[in-house]
Parts: sequence; C-alpha cells; structure tokens
Amino acid sequence: MNGLGGLNKSPNGVVIGLVQLQLPTVVTKADLEAQTARIVSLVAKARANLGTMDLVVFPEYALHGLSMDTNPEIMCRLDGPEVAAFKKACIDNKIWGCFSIMEYNPNGYPYNSGIIIDDQGELKLYYRKMHPWVPVEPWEPGNLGIPVIEGPKGAKIALIICHDGMFPEMARECAYKGAEIMIRTAGYTAPIRQSWRFTNQSNAFCNLMVTANVCMCGSDGSFDSMGEGMIVNFDGTVTAHGTTGRVDEIITAEVRPDLVREARIHWGVENNIYQFGHRGYTAVKGGAGDCPYTYMQDLAAGQYKLPWEAEVKVVDGTSCGFPAPTRSFGEAKAADTREAAE
Repeated sequence: MNGLGGLNKSPNGVVIGLVQLQLPTVVTKADLEAQTARIVSLVAKARANLGTMDLVVFPEYALHGLSMDTNPEIMCRLDGPEVAAFKKACIDNKIWGCFSIMEYNPNGYPYNSGIIIDDQGELKLYYRKMHPWVPVEPWEPGNLGIPVIEGPKGAKIALIICHDGMFPEMARECAYKGAEIMIRTAGYTAPIRQSWRFTNQSNAFCNLMVTANVCMCGSDGSFDSMGEGMIVNFDGTVTAHGTTGRVDEIITAEVRPDLVREARIHWGVENNIYQFGHRGYTAVKGGAGDCPYTYMQDLAAGQYKLPWEAEVKVVDGTSCGFPAPTRSFGEAKAADTREAAE
C-alpha cells in the first residue's frame, strides 16, 4: 500500500517524504544560515524528486546538529529568519514541511521544538519535545501538550520528537486526540537502532495509526546518526524503510488515512485504542471504563514514585557535564547579564 513510494497516488492517498539529512556541525550564526539554506534546497529537491509528495519531513537536529550547544546566538524563534525561510520554501515548492528548531527560552534552557508549515506558508503545528533524552539533552521539557492538526487530504497529524516515541503513552495520546498519522523526528545514533524499529511498529499497531519516522544520517566527525527513515502502516507492517544509511536520501511512501479511519471503526479484534477504555465489553455492557493503572493514578495525583526510586543513580545531567538544576518545572531562571541586555 505504498504506491511504489508514492509514484502511483490514489485519490485518498497522502505521500510522505522522510529526509535522512546529513548530520551537520553548527557553531556560529554563519553556520546556522548555511544549514538553513541547505534545508531549503532539500525542500526543493523533495518536490523535484516526487511531484506527488504532500509532506516532506526533516529530522530532529536538522538545523543545529548534535552538539547540544545552548548558545543563545544560534537559538531560533518562531518569528526568526530560519522559520521565515522554511515558510517561503513551502510556498515556493507548494509542499507541506515538518522542521526542527532549538527554540530560545528566556526562562531556562532552550526548547527542542518541531513545526509543521503548510503549502501556503502558514504555521499549522507547533510542538515542544515532552521527553528530552536525559541525561544527555539539556532541553526544557515541553509544556504545550501534543497538538493534532488537519493536514493534506484532511489527514489528522501529530508530531512527537525522538525519545518521546519510547513512551507508549505519547503515541496513545496522539491517537486519543484523533491523529491518523504520527510523525516522529529524531537524531538517534546507531545503538538505538533496534529499539527505534520496534517502537515505530508498536506505536502504529497499538493505536491503529500510521507512523512516519526519520533520524539524522551520517557523521559529523564525532557522532554517527543512522537515517532509518520508516513509514509503518496502522497494522504494524513496514511500508518503507531506509536501511542503507545513505545521507540525504528521501524515503517515500503513500499512506491512507481513510483506511485508518475504516479500521478504527470496523475492527473488533485488536482495536486496542478503543478497547483500552472499554475493558471486557463482551462480558459487561460498554466495557469497564475505570482507570485500574496505579502509575496513572499516582502521576495524576503528583505522587509518581517507583518501588526502586531511591536506588536510581542518574537523576540529573551532571554525568554529561550539565550543572544540577535548582529550579522546578515552570519556574523562571534568574536572567544573566547577556540576557538582561537583550
């Protein structure tokens, strides 16, 4: 059901392109400008590559690389020149685009943010990564929830970022809010290859939802990202998979949101997204709609605590060179001299 990678597009099909972008090194404003221009050129490549493509997706860290540099001078803003360039690229090439930015945050570490722009240059989705890859990543935890938008052909689309996808609750939230396609952008390196593959499949199957997933690719001289563009159908089968690790390859496939809708309505066996809230409906009318899960009850009450919590050794970023935080989530940091001047 991938229409030869989207070459043969059905009336209800949505063609997605996943860019296995070469991992960059970005240190200065000039580097940032050059990488922005490179991404813009690849939007044009995507359109030239496949005239039927509806949405082109760039991986996490496409603009900034994997240095974890939090220098405010190379952080982005929604009204900044980088996002403006992406908007223009989508207009010029008549294509939807999904992009990654490290977003300036005056109250703490930057946000790791993802955006989707439509073919008219309008910002349609704005998401901040909920689960930074601790202890390695310093990013502020996201505070916008998981938005779901109406994309090409009316498809309901959500975006999560990298480590988010290791939490089944994230994919479930996307589906619960109506997403038929869940995009997962990442910068993962080779040690995560197997868990990347099976979580992309399980996120799809457990929620009757297409997942479209892509990592950075190649080496920056220090890190080696793996590409691994994957489009997975709602039944968990892999529709397209970039296994060669070739940088800048665009993995494409047609997906069918209309068949996702059909399955969610008509499936009985393994309609897990429905059955989760209707336990045992064969035995009891409507099924059990309670919440029997202790971890959910405790999290909602602000009392989440593992039986082995006191024994966990890594609980901050000091092992990766970041100072132990002193403020709680939602609290502002004290402005330093440079920020005060800004």
